[in-house]
Amino acid sequence: MHKILIVEDDKIISGQIKKQLEAWGFRAMVVTDFNSVMTDFADYEPDMVLLDISLPFYNGYHWCTQIREVSKVPIIFISSTADNMNIVMAMNMGADDFIAKPFDLTVLTAKVQALLRRTYDFGGQSEIGVLEHQGAVLNLNDASLSYNGEKIDLTKNEYKILEILMSNKGKVVSRDDIMIKLWETESFVDENTLTVNVARLRKKLEASGLADFIKTKKGMGYVVE
Repeated sequence: MHKILIVEDDKIISGQIKKQLEAWGFRAMVVTDFNSVMTDFADYEPDMVLLDISLPFYNGYHWCTQIREVSKVPIIFISSTADNMNIVMAMNMGADDFIAKPFDLTVLTAKVQALLRRTYDFGGQSEIGVLEHQGAVLNLNDASLSYNGEKIDLTKNEYKILEILMSNKGKVVSRDDIMIKLWETESFVDENTLTVNVARLRKKLEASGLADFIKTKKGMGYVVE
């Protein structure tokens, strides 16, 4: 069953879309915090995104760009600002289709079904594979980290450390557990090597605006809170 994320601030419209999609056998989730769309995207792992242009905090173009940095998931813009300039801009930013408001729900459903069929029936199910925390998005497909539109290059060990910590956000992970997991991926790491890797990773994060992203719990290990 395909999952669809609805990024639309008009509660009536988003509610109608959700009800329509669920009636056709889809799973649908409506974003409610428009300052943290990428958090919902990472947690829900949708197969498609329906995205309005005019939104609180950041517009749909911003979120389209953020999604395209980490995923090829199909995106359909739904907007009343359906002039040629906005349609061209949406497509150039990576959208797959554009539906003008007001629209017929059956037409929307048909477009959703067609795009999902083209995307997944022939190409196979695509793994989205992202972890998000405080606006930082870790792409599990290409082992990269993105924050505020910037891509942060990571070494193999740095990526694995972040993956472990972000997969357990809010929980303290012991140094021993991290070293064991790194050893499982054929990256031998001893106590000193782990300390050096974490220090280098913190410098990269701080340089990109992510100060105190990884915190040390003395005598316990590391945590992202």
